[in-house]
Amino acid sequence: MRLSNLSEKLRVTARELLHARLSQKTPRGSRSLGQEGVALIIVLWIFIFLFAIAFNFSANVREEAHAAQRFSEDTQGYYLAVAGFQRGLYEFLQPPQQQQPGQTQTTPEKTPPGFFDGSWREENLGGGAFRVRLIDEGGKINLNRANEILLQRIFTNLQIEEPRRSVLVDSILDWIDPDDLHRANGAETEYYQSLTPSYSARNGPFSTVEELLWVNGVTPELFYGSSPAQAAARGEPQRVGLRQIFTVDSPIDRVNLRTAPAEVIQALTGMPLEKSRAFVEERKKLSDKTINDLLPLLGLGAGDADMQMFVFTTPSVISIEAQGSYGSAAVPRRVKGIVRGGAGRAEFVRWIDRDSGPAQD
Repeated sequence: MRLSNLSEKLRVTARELLHARLSQKTPRGSRSLGQEGVALIIVLWIFIFLFAIAFNFSANVREEAHAAQRFSEDTQGYYLAVAGFQRGLYEFLQPPQQQQPGQTQTTPEKTPPGFFDGSWREENLGGGAFRVRLIDEGGKINLNRANEILLQRIFTNLQIEEPRRSVLVDSILDWIDPDDLHRANGAETEYYQSLTPSYSARNGPFSTVEELLWVNGVTPELFYGSSPAQAAARGEPQRVGLRQIFTVDSPIDRVNLRTAPAEVIQALTGMPLEKSRAFVEERKKLSDKTINDLLPLLGLGAGDADMQMFVFTTPSVISIEAQGSYGSAAVPRRVKGIVRGGAGRAEFVRWIDRDSGPAQD
């Protein structure tokens, strides 16, 4: 409406200017432009002005339309992610499967092998798609219960050299302990207050694994690691990220060997990542699997001291990660929830409505 009013006013002004120009008398012998030329120039300038206004208006309309479409796709992607989460929760809460007469038993637990191995499962829904995976928090290393010996072992197996290894170990322990006395290579509140922005050491247990990013010596590269594609592009081995091996939600002191991912196995045993992945694949194929069946794949015996790091149990605290994408959305929406329970009951430990950081594919 405003554009049409402005256009009408400009046309009226142009007619008035043209009428005034035509009513003027041109002195004899003067070299002025013809009346028709003046009118043409005025009209051309008016059309140029109108074209600029119309172009800017149409560009704004297009941008608003694209923004509305992106918002719509983002919203639908979010609810697809929530649907994926609900799907994963449904699978976790299913009662144990009853063995049929004459059927070979695969495992005494309620879920098939590899159910909590962190592999994505995808499903189409409502014109979009979601991906969901279940991860046993007991299959990771409890960060709040790790001592100096275990941390040294982990960072050594991850091929982190000195002195950085000692800085990481001491700084993590300083972050957890209740005092303000820093270890030889650690850091306490005094150090963190000197940073910009400044903050204080927690002097207590980690509340989330992401809190590691505040600890002295922990970089985003160390925390997130690298994907196979990134490693191939750089021509270097894949780096395991700390967020893939640590947890603050595990209910046990040791690691559940039934569900531990390859990255955790590498961090605890020092076995190369490819061999650790081969172990995980072989673990999926075992029937009536027990811990004794798995030990030869790790090169361990029942009496080895390293066996104290593992248990073999049914998952009780899991994280459910889901991604939803709709239309042409380039980045899927991601949600995550930590759930305790199973077999028909569940208790939410934590809900992350916008899960951030690189996906752990």
